[in-house]
Amino acid sequence: MAVLKLQSLKPRPISELSMKVGSIRCYVSSCRAVLLPRFGGPEVLQLRPDVPVPDLKPNEVLVRARAVSINPLDTRMRSGYGRSIFEPLLPLILGRDVSGEVAAVGASVKSLTVGQEVFGALHPTALRGTYTDYAILTEDELSPKPASLTHVEASAIPFAALTAWRALKSTARITEGQRLLVIGGGGAVGFSAIQIAVAAGCHVTTTCGNQSINRLMAAGAEQAVDYTSEDIESVIKEKFDAVLDTIGVPETERIGINLLNRGGHYMTLQGEAAALSDRYGLPIGLPAATAVLFKKRIQYKFSYGIEYSWIYMRADSEGLHEIRRLSEAGKLSIPVEKTFSITQVREAHEAKDKKQILGKVVLELD
Repeated sequence: MAVLKLQSLKPRPISELSMKVGSIRCYVSSCRAVLLPRFGGPEVLQLRPDVPVPDLKPNEVLVRARAVSINPLDTRMRSGYGRSIFEPLLPLILGRDVSGEVAAVGASVKSLTVGQEVFGALHPTALRGTYTDYAILTEDELSPKPASLTHVEASAIPFAALTAWRALKSTARITEGQRLLVIGGGGAVGFSAIQIAVAAGCHVTTTCGNQSINRLMAAGAEQAVDYTSEDIESVIKEKFDAVLDTIGVPETERIGINLLNRGGHYMTLQGEAAALSDRYGLPIGLPAATAVLFKKRIQYKFSYGIEYSWIYMRADSEGLHEIRRLSEAGKLSIPVEKTFSITQVREAHEAKDKKQILGKVVLELD
């Protein structure tokens, strides 16, 4: 099928694009995007009006973004996390989550159509992120948007929920009746994990700050321990089949390991691959990280009889569709605390850096 490029510096409504070209797959050739030309504070972010939009590959989808959420990975990458991987590839576009409408599809895309509302998330190492009027994702990275959610609400979910899904469903393979401990349940990944586990029929205990206790108990946690005022090991009496540690410091790792049943799974979000690569360079850092992970797996398997894993988000079409189903059923949501216009991206990052906004922040694109 022929491809038609439309020259545009400003995003146009999807209906207008479809009307102009009928059934021909088309896309704009340039659009607004927030570029990261170098690492640093929020001031390095640059909103530019004419960033090129690459040609679509057969399995890719062009999404007219309406809302994109800010994840901790975004602010960390902006500050230099993953420097050894990303610095040679600058400038790049930050952002992983997106909710919007399909503007164009590649030749092999079958499950999505132009004009359809979708949501999804890119892999952590993607170079062209979602802080742009037109984002590009693969078909497997997208799902129809939950009809009951706005774009702002939907954009807050995919990356965090898919990270939790990978831990609980793909790694620990939780089943009904099992016991799960979420260390740091107040963040988006921890909160998603609680809801996914509760929906699966698991018994959930979590640690969090005092301000999150009521929200996590309302989501289905059976016990929420305030780590700022209580001794976790004194308060939590039972053992668990799986522990998801969203904090990932030595103390929480020690606590999580000690609270696991034999045969259980300890999973941390704070893998050391990027940190070691940044410190020593890719040729030394990646092998060193592999060695650290292998050593810990052997150590904990031999000493405690448990499985040890570093958890990273990966695209999971089946998982994303299940996340959509849970969201539509009212069983999975991530509250948005504040929205900013994409033109205020620096202010949004600054607010997150200074911890002025603890909850989820979403950038809107008009």
